[in-house]
Amino acid sequence: MLRKDGRGFDQIRPINITPEYIKYAEGSCLIELGNTRIVCTATLEESVPTFLKGSGSGWITAEYGMLPRSCVNRILREKTSGRIYEIQRLIGRSLRAVVDLTLMGERTIWIDCDVIQADGGTRTASITGGFVALCFAFNKLKKQGLVSKIPIKDFISAISVGIVNRELLLDLTFEEDSHAEVDMNIVMTSEGKFVEIQGTSEKKTFSYEQMSSLIELARKGIRILIDIQRDLLKNILL
Repeated sequence: MLRKDGRGFDQIRPINITPEYIKYAEGSCLIELGNTRIVCTATLEESVPTFLKGSGSGWITAEYGMLPRSCVNRILREKTSGRIYEIQRLIGRSLRAVVDLTLMGERTIWIDCDVIQADGGTRTASITGGFVALCFAFNKLKKQGLVSKIPIKDFISAISVGIVNRELLLDLTFEEDSHAEVDMNIVMTSEGKFVEIQGTSEKKTFSYEQMSSLIELARKGIRILIDIQRDLLKNILL
């Protein structure tokens, strides 16, 4: 089945990641996945949450938001709703999963993901782009002598999959997602380990076999995204 944008069921949208997109941030990028565009920045803070004080360990946390005209119709500027809080926690724990926090010292890196145009997959693209911004930030901290080495343990990326009109699809647009019978967000490392498998049936139940096929479809897409990350970061993560 050909989709409206001409892709096959197992193809991701055209992707472009522009590193060092924001002048002032320790690390940043613009990630474009089809018509979804997100600015990801990484900011150093020389402190940690109270529960980590005296531990010698660092912390990575995230904030996420959508600009009012990132959608077809103007939306209100979002405050910390349940949805926003869930997405922020997902981004934060995904990035923490691939960082040795003990090598950071008692510092926090804030990952800000600002959606400037939304067409589906904003939370997953935020993880993919947020990882790139984080790596550039660590590279800067290493050059400044604040960390002895870049504390990245593995690559990580994320993508959406779903069932639309009984077809299994990779990397859903907003229209596809809004008509999906099942939608899932998968977060995975380059070693094939999962941080999150977030799946929901909207209209009908789905089988174990369908779930397994969706996960395998996501694995294919994530491998492509990680290859792009590897190429972009080849001079940083040797």
